Amino acid sequence: MKIAIGLGENKNVLEAIKQFSDVDIEIATSNEELIKYIHDPEIDGVIRGSLQSNIIQDIRKEYPHIFRASILEINGHKFMLTPVGIDECDTKKAKEMIIKECSEVITSTGHTPKIALISGGRKQDKGRSTKIDRSIEECEQIVEELKEEYNIKHYYILIEEAIKDHANVIIAPDGIIGNIIFRSLVLVAGMKSYGALTLKQPNLFIDTSRSQTVQGYVNSIHLISNIINSRK
Repeated sequence: MKIAIGLGENKNVLEAIKQFSDVDIEIATSNEELIKYIHDPEIDGVIRGSLQSNIIQDIRKEYPHIFRASILEINGHKFMLTPVGIDECDTKKAKEMIIKECSEVITSTGHTPKIALISGGRKQDKGRSTKIDRSIEECEQIVEELKEEYNIKHYYILIEEAIKDHANVIIAPDGIIGNIIFRSLVLVAGMKSYGALTLKQPNLFIDTSRSQTVQGYVNSIHLISNIINSRK
């Protein structure tokens, strides 16, 4: 196994690397260097580490349809929360693509995808506004179209029920709401985070905060190592 990780001003990355003597880890000190690793066939996976966040914009120049799925854990249950980029998933077609991509990741790790769609209100909230109606109706259409192919359920606005039911892919109404959910769960409530998988580009890539703790980077290295091992 060979992975690459970015090193910026936050040196916690180096402390995290010390805990993985059995993993071959390359260090990139610039966005340009890290992007080269994304294209390198000898690299099994790449982690942003503590490089600046504009690396996502650099990747998007080549792959405009990328999106991120945060890997979170509560009470021993891991799940993907997506989309979490504020400019991601603004159409029904994009949401269906996200369901497909996340399902393939879950399946590749030996688990069965259990997908939860979240919309802007309860079922009985239809009629309160056109925005709420549009959000609910979109999810109802997706479930109807994909129910034969996926284990998928529309939880309306009840994200707490989706987590209780151990859904392992939770689809937010859009990237703005997904980002707010992520910040509320992780940055306010302290839910465990492993970073965000960036999908629809050539190599396995995990987006992390440049302000992450040592343990946060350790979690991301563990995650990418487990995904790589599950695929081999």
